[in-house]
Amino acid sequence: MAALHEIVEYTNGLLEIDRFKDYAPNGLQVEGRSDIKSIVSGVTASLELVTAAVDAGADALLVHHGYFWKGEHPCISGMKKRRLQALLKHEISLIAYHLPLDAHPFYGNNALLGKLLGIEFKGVFGSSSPPLVMEGEFPTALSAAQVSELLAVKLGRNPLHISAGKAPIKTIAWCSGGAQNYIEEAAAQGVDAYISGEISEKTTHIAREMGVHYFAAGHHATERYGIDALSKHLSSRFDLKHKFIDIDNPV
Repeated sequence: MAALHEIVEYTNGLLEIDRFKDYAPNGLQVEGRSDIKSIVSGVTASLELVTAAVDAGADALLVHHGYFWKGEHPCISGMKKRRLQALLKHEISLIAYHLPLDAHPFYGNNALLGKLLGIEFKGVFGSSSPPLVMEGEFPTALSAAQVSELLAVKLGRNPLHISAGKAPIKTIAWCSGGAQNYIEEAAAQGVDAYISGEISEKTTHIAREMGVHYFAAGHHATERYGIDALSKHLSSRFDLKHKFIDIDNPV
């Protein structure tokens, strides 16, 4: 068992949240019990995940996608009311980390995605501050079909591939989730391919015209790993029970 504030302060420091200008608050978003024995983690704090946390007897819910996003309607009604009501009724704290979790070199979505795919890490780039996009190399060059198969096997879903020709893929850049707009920066780095979670209409034309393969591997599918790894670390450090619950999402 550990104090909620102790867990939050430690994790805020571990992920260096003050370095990031994000779209939602990082850290404690909804306060519940002051003492924590059990954590449930998951990608997105949907009502389904909140309900699963209640059923699991969790004291805290740790997620990548929390609440209070910039630009959303501020009133507590409808879907937002039902989610918050469930958390508050059962005194479950909601703790969320967005960009800091994407970027972390050990527990981050990008680092763990690269490790899962067997990519040799070379560096980080991108116009964001701090930069989020990682780049590296496959140990041996792969065909586009082989990269698609690798993603399908490792992530459990078939990616959408926008082809840039038949040349083999050796150098690669990647950034999980909705980071398709970094494709032009990836192409400028001279990589053979770029992987992210989602795709926009313009992504197809950019990939074809700039000669870089693009793989849309799924927003949810590319962001399952960081929050699980972070929760396991916290459960070990603070002697907590931990359960990762994966709410399936085809996007």
